[in-house]
Amino acid sequence: QVQLVESGGGLVQGGGSLRLSCVASGLPPSTYAMGWFRQAPGEEREFVAGISERGDVTNYADSVKGRFTISRDNAKNTMDLQMNSLKPMDTAVYYCARSRSRGWFSAPKNSNEYDYWGQGTQVTVSS
Repeated sequence: QVQLVESGGGLVQGGGSLRLSCVASGLPPSTYAMGWFRQAPGEEREFVAGISERGDVTNYADSVKGRFTISRDNAKNTMDLQMNSLKPMDTAVYYCARSRSRGWFSAPKNSNEYDYWGQGTQVTVSS
């Protein structure tokens, strides 16, 4: 019943910025932790950033700390990922996801803990 749609990806030079957005429809995911994941060709899908049910607790992969900022607006059923100081290593398809369980203090980092996924948006960072 929940549909997630990502947008905001594109091509950017190293050091540039992009802002990804995720819009949820159907059953509101406001009571669930949510996260952003990414997957590069030939690589495993990895956790990027997560945000708690109320949006008061965030966590990040070490590789993006200090550069990315996750946020959510439960009233609008949206979640954003502000990405600054982008590097070629950030090139991947980025996915929005909703956790399958409630009660997490912070968003889980394991992709298996998420049940609803968007189709992804491509982010390409040139050298």
